[in-house]
Amino acid sequence: MADVLVNLSNALADTVAQAGQGVVRIEARRRLPASGIVWSADGVIVTAHHVVERDDNITIGLANGESVPATLVGRDPSTDLAVLRAQTNGLTVLGRDSFDGLRVGHLVLALGRPGKDVLSTLGIVSALGDSWKSSMGGTVDRYLQTDVAMYPGFSGGPLVDAAGKLLGLNTSALRDVSLTIPTPTLDRVVSSLLTHGKVKQGYLGIGAQPVRLPTAFREQLGQETGLLVASVETDSPAEKSGLLLGDTLVAFDGGAVRHMDDLAGLLAGDKIGKALPAKIIRGGQLHDMQVTIGERA
Repeated sequence: MADVLVNLSNALADTVAQAGQGVVRIEARRRLPASGIVWSADGVIVTAHHVVERDDNITIGLANGESVPATLVGRDPSTDLAVLRAQTNGLTVLGRDSFDGLRVGHLVLALGRPGKDVLSTLGIVSALGDSWKSSMGGTVDRYLQTDVAMYPGFSGGPLVDAAGKLLGLNTSALRDVSLTIPTPTLDRVVSSLLTHGKVKQGYLGIGAQPVRLPTAFREQLGQETGLLVASVETDSPAEKSGLLLGDTLVAFDGGAVRHMDDLAGLLAGDKIGKALPAKIIRGGQLHDMQVTIGERA
């Protein structure tokens, strides 16, 4: 039994040493530096949006102890991701885990480099689920929760499996538990930031607030609330589509709209320019209409 534990301990230490070559220090805020993941050998780094508090004077601390300047490529607050480009090359890139065999209870390691050396903490996968929406409307492809301790400076660092393969990026900003932004989301967001400098987000141009629906509509629609349109911006997609002040939006693109978070989650970037079905209450009657989504500047 002792040999098993010693072998496991040595294997985990080897995994940390190997995977740590792909973990960097991010100096982009006043307080404690944070961590980042080497995304490509030519200097592309992905980290958490919330740890990049300035757009310039950013420094990356490499695994070999060298510090190099970096520039901000782009950021997506809705998924708490940011992409930097360090002025270096020949970096070590972490291998990827396919997620196919990942199960609740599997051992995982969270890595960080808020100082010179790589740090690590061990935990297990405590929850796995389908895609979900952040409070800012960002789509996260898988729900991945762990019980790892998120020490100061670990945000932006990787979660790896027992073999040292990348599962995703750790963040403490999206919810009150230890969440990991999975590699499919990293792939999509990093690609968009490298291409466009941002992640495209849909836009309607309305101000709205939740209101309780009349009893008849609550029973008909199976929901308690909708969004009362309190303002409509001039020349906005909402105005051009015919939404009016006083309308109550109750459904959009097949999804119920009860709160602003519901609407934000339905305004995905891939829907920009598309005319999508909506249901509104106007003058005491339920109406169907088409609303074309614009792009947020």
